[in-house]
Amino acid sequence: MPLSFIYVLFLLGLGIFLVVMVQVGAISIAFEKLGLSPSGGVVLLLGSLLGSGINIPLYLHERKSNVSHVDQPLPILPWGLPRRLFPGKTLVAVNVGGCLIPGGLSLYLLSAQSLNPVAVVLSLVAVTAVCYLLSRPIPGIGFGMPMFVAPLFAALIAILLEPANSAPLAYIGGTLGVIIGADLLHLRDLDRIEAQVASIGGAGTFDGIFFTGIIAALLA
Repeated sequence: MPLSFIYVLFLLGLGIFLVVMVQVGAISIAFEKLGLSPSGGVVLLLGSLLGSGINIPLYLHERKSNVSHVDQPLPILPWGLPRRLFPGKTLVAVNVGGCLIPGGLSLYLLSAQSLNPVAVVLSLVAVTAVCYLLSRPIPGIGFGMPMFVAPLFAALIAILLEPANSAPLAYIGGTLGVIIGADLLHLRDLDRIEAQVASIGGAGTFDGIFFTGIIAALLA
Protein backbone atom coordinates (compact mmCIF):
# COMPACT_ATOMS: atom_id res chain seq x y z
CA MET A 1 0.00 0.00 0.00
CA PRO A 2 2.72 2.61 0.77
CA LEU A 3 4.26 2.07 -2.65
CA SER A 4 0.88 2.41 -4.32
CA PHE A 5 0.13 5.53 -2.32
CA ILE A 6 3.48 7.06 -3.28
CA TYR A 7 2.87 6.25 -6.93
CA VAL A 8 -0.55 7.92 -6.79
CA LEU A 9 0.97 11.00 -5.14
CA PHE A 10 3.66 11.14 -7.80
CA LEU A 11 1.13 10.91 -10.64
CA LEU A 12 -1.02 13.56 -8.95
CA GLY A 13 1.92 15.91 -8.60
CA LEU A 14 3.00 15.18 -12.14
CA GLY A 15 -0.49 15.89 -13.40
CA ILE A 16 -0.59 19.25 -11.61
CA PHE A 17 2.81 20.10 -13.04
CA LEU A 18 1.67 19.21 -16.56
CA VAL A 19 -1.50 21.29 -16.25
CA VAL A 20 0.52 24.32 -15.19
CA MET A 21 3.09 23.76 -17.93
CA VAL A 22 0.40 23.38 -20.59
CA GLN A 23 -1.31 26.55 -19.41
CA VAL A 24 1.82 28.59 -19.97
CA GLY A 25 2.63 26.81 -23.20
CA ALA A 26 5.97 25.50 -21.92
CA ILE A 27 5.49 21.95 -23.12
CA SER A 28 4.43 23.11 -26.58
CA ILE A 29 7.52 25.31 -26.77
CA ALA A 30 9.77 22.45 -25.63
CA PHE A 31 8.48 20.01 -28.24
CA GLU A 32 8.45 22.69 -30.93
CA LYS A 33 12.15 23.26 -30.23
CA LEU A 34 12.64 19.53 -30.76
CA GLY A 35 10.92 19.74 -34.14
CA LEU A 36 7.74 17.92 -33.07
CA SER A 37 4.16 18.91 -33.75
CA PRO A 38 1.78 19.71 -30.85
CA SER A 39 -0.17 16.51 -31.49
CA GLY A 40 3.03 14.49 -31.55
CA GLY A 41 4.06 16.04 -28.25
CA VAL A 42 0.74 15.13 -26.64
CA VAL A 43 1.06 11.54 -27.84
CA LEU A 44 4.55 11.28 -26.37
CA LEU A 45 3.42 12.76 -23.05
CA LEU A 46 0.47 10.40 -22.73
CA GLY A 47 2.60 7.47 -23.84
CA SER A 48 5.22 8.27 -21.22
CA LEU A 49 2.66 8.60 -18.43
CA LEU A 50 0.72 5.47 -19.33
CA GLY A 51 3.89 3.55 -20.13
CA SER A 52 5.38 4.36 -16.73
CA GLY A 53 3.29 1.53 -15.29
CA ILE A 54 4.44 -1.02 -17.88
CA ASN A 55 7.64 -3.00 -17.27
CA ILE A 56 8.95 -5.54 -19.79
CA PRO A 57 10.95 -8.32 -18.05
CA LEU A 58 14.51 -8.88 -19.26
CA TYR A 59 16.22 -11.33 -16.93
CA LEU A 60 16.34 -12.59 -13.35
CA HIS A 61 19.26 -11.56 -11.13
CA GLU A 62 19.98 -13.91 -8.25
CA ARG A 63 21.68 -12.53 -5.19
CA LYS A 64 24.69 -14.46 -3.92
CA SER A 65 24.11 -13.83 -0.21
CA ASN A 66 21.22 -15.04 1.93
CA VAL A 67 17.73 -13.56 1.99
CA SER A 68 17.15 -10.46 4.06
CA HIS A 69 14.49 -7.98 5.06
CA VAL A 70 13.81 -4.51 3.71
CA ASP A 71 12.85 -1.77 6.17
CA GLN A 72 14.08 1.55 4.79
CA PRO A 73 12.38 4.93 5.37
CA LEU A 74 11.42 6.73 2.21
CA PRO A 75 13.11 10.09 1.61
CA ILE A 76 9.85 12.05 1.34
CA LEU A 77 7.61 10.32 3.86
CA PRO A 78 8.06 9.82 7.61
CA TRP A 79 7.09 6.16 7.68
CA GLY A 80 9.04 3.24 6.27
CA LEU A 81 8.31 0.51 3.79
CA PRO A 82 6.60 -2.54 5.32
CA ARG A 83 9.15 -5.05 6.57
CA ARG A 84 9.04 -7.93 4.12
CA LEU A 85 11.18 -10.86 3.13
CA PHE A 86 13.46 -10.31 0.15
CA PRO A 87 13.75 -13.68 -1.64
CA GLY A 88 17.23 -12.96 -3.03
CA LYS A 89 16.08 -12.67 -6.64
CA THR A 90 15.54 -9.43 -8.57
CA LEU A 91 13.64 -9.25 -11.84
CA VAL A 92 15.37 -6.76 -14.13
CA ALA A 93 12.90 -5.07 -16.48
CA VAL A 94 12.75 -2.12 -18.86
CA ASN A 95 10.11 0.56 -18.34
CA VAL A 96 8.14 1.62 -21.42
CA GLY A 97 7.43 5.21 -20.38
CA GLY A 98 10.76 5.92 -18.72
CA CYS A 99 13.15 4.13 -21.07
CA LEU A 100 11.77 2.89 -24.38
CA ILE A 101 9.80 6.02 -25.34
CA PRO A 102 12.42 8.67 -24.42
CA GLY A 103 15.16 6.41 -25.77
CA GLY A 104 13.29 6.00 -29.04
CA LEU A 105 12.71 9.75 -29.32
CA SER A 106 16.42 10.35 -28.71
CA LEU A 107 17.33 7.97 -31.54
CA TYR A 108 14.82 9.73 -33.78
CA LEU A 109 16.34 13.12 -32.98
CA LEU A 110 19.82 11.74 -33.73
CA SER A 111 18.69 10.74 -37.20
CA ALA A 112 16.46 13.75 -37.91
CA GLN A 113 18.63 16.58 -36.59
CA SER A 114 22.00 17.71 -37.95
CA LEU A 115 23.98 17.26 -34.76
CA ASN A 116 27.74 17.27 -34.40
CA PRO A 117 28.70 13.66 -33.45
CA VAL A 118 31.53 14.91 -31.22
CA ALA A 119 29.11 17.19 -29.35
CA VAL A 120 26.66 14.31 -28.91
CA VAL A 121 29.33 12.02 -27.47
CA LEU A 122 30.74 14.68 -25.16
CA SER A 123 27.29 15.65 -23.90
CA LEU A 124 26.28 12.04 -23.32
CA VAL A 125 29.50 11.18 -21.51
CA ALA A 126 29.32 14.27 -19.29
CA VAL A 127 25.67 13.82 -18.26
CA THR A 128 26.14 10.07 -17.78
CA ALA A 129 29.08 10.67 -15.46
CA VAL A 130 27.17 13.21 -13.36
CA CYS A 131 24.11 10.93 -13.11
CA TYR A 132 26.25 7.95 -12.15
CA LEU A 133 28.02 9.88 -9.40
CA LEU A 134 24.86 11.43 -7.95
CA SER A 135 22.50 8.44 -8.16
CA ARG A 136 22.06 6.35 -5.02
CA PRO A 137 20.41 3.00 -4.26
CA ILE A 138 17.02 3.19 -2.54
CA PRO A 139 16.45 -0.15 -0.76
CA GLY A 140 13.27 -1.85 -1.87
CA ILE A 141 12.73 0.52 -4.82
CA GLY A 142 15.74 0.97 -7.10
CA PHE A 143 18.13 3.82 -7.87
CA GLY A 144 17.29 7.50 -7.55
CA MET A 145 18.94 10.88 -8.04
CA PRO A 146 18.12 14.59 -7.60
CA MET A 147 15.42 15.45 -10.12
CA PHE A 148 16.66 18.73 -11.59
CA VAL A 149 20.41 18.07 -11.80
CA ALA A 150 20.31 16.22 -15.13
CA PRO A 151 18.13 18.71 -17.08
CA LEU A 152 20.06 21.75 -15.87
CA PHE A 153 23.43 20.16 -16.58
CA ALA A 154 22.30 18.75 -19.94
CA ALA A 155 20.99 22.15 -21.04
CA LEU A 156 24.20 23.90 -19.99
CA ILE A 157 26.41 21.40 -21.82
CA ALA A 158 24.26 21.58 -24.95
CA ILE A 159 24.37 25.38 -25.05
CA LEU A 160 28.15 25.35 -24.68
CA LEU A 161 28.80 22.61 -27.24
CA GLU A 162 26.25 23.38 -29.96
CA PRO A 163 24.15 26.52 -29.44
CA ALA A 164 22.38 26.20 -32.81
CA ASN A 165 20.95 22.76 -31.95
CA SER A 166 21.02 22.94 -28.18
CA ALA A 167 17.43 21.72 -27.60
CA PRO A 168 17.69 18.28 -29.28
CA LEU A 169 21.23 17.84 -27.94
CA ALA A 170 20.03 18.64 -24.40
CA TYR A 171 17.16 16.15 -24.71
CA ILE A 172 19.40 13.38 -26.05
CA GLY A 173 22.19 13.94 -23.55
CA GLY A 174 19.79 14.39 -20.66
CA THR A 175 17.49 11.42 -21.16
CA LEU A 176 20.10 8.90 -22.31
CA GLY A 177 22.51 10.19 -19.66
CA VAL A 178 20.01 9.38 -16.89
CA ILE A 179 19.14 5.98 -18.37
CA ILE A 180 22.78 4.97 -18.71
CA GLY A 181 24.31 6.71 -15.69
CA ALA A 182 21.57 6.24 -13.10
CA ASP A 183 20.28 2.83 -14.20
CA LEU A 184 22.37 0.75 -16.60
CA LEU A 185 25.75 1.38 -14.97
CA HIS A 186 24.26 0.52 -11.57
CA LEU A 187 22.95 -2.90 -12.58
CA ARG A 188 26.03 -4.40 -10.95
CA ASP A 189 24.81 -2.93 -7.65
CA LEU A 190 21.46 -4.72 -7.64
CA ASP A 191 22.28 -6.57 -4.41
CA ARG A 192 22.35 -3.24 -2.56
CA ILE A 193 18.73 -2.32 -3.28
CA GLU A 194 17.15 -5.63 -2.23
CA ALA A 195 14.19 -5.08 -4.55
CA GLN A 196 12.12 -7.79 -6.18
CA VAL A 197 11.88 -5.72 -9.39
CA ALA A 198 14.52 -3.34 -10.79
CA SER A 199 13.07 -1.33 -13.66
CA ILE A 200 15.37 0.51 -16.08
CA GLY A 201 13.79 3.92 -16.48
CA GLY A 202 11.21 3.25 -13.78
CA ALA A 203 10.82 3.73 -10.03
CA GLY A 204 13.45 6.18 -8.77
CA THR A 205 14.59 7.47 -12.18
CA PHE A 206 11.34 7.86 -14.14
CA ASP A 207 10.67 11.35 -12.83
CA GLY A 208 14.26 12.35 -13.61
CA ILE A 209 14.04 11.11 -17.19
CA PHE A 210 10.57 12.57 -17.77
CA PHE A 211 11.38 16.04 -16.45
CA THR A 212 14.84 16.03 -18.00
CA GLY A 213 13.46 15.79 -21.52
CA ILE A 214 11.01 18.65 -21.09
CA ILE A 215 13.11 21.00 -18.95
CA ALA A 216 16.38 20.45 -20.83
CA ALA A 217 14.76 21.18 -24.19
CA LEU A 218 12.96 24.20 -22.74
CA LEU A 219 16.09 25.72 -21.23
CA ALA A 220 18.41 25.02 -24.15
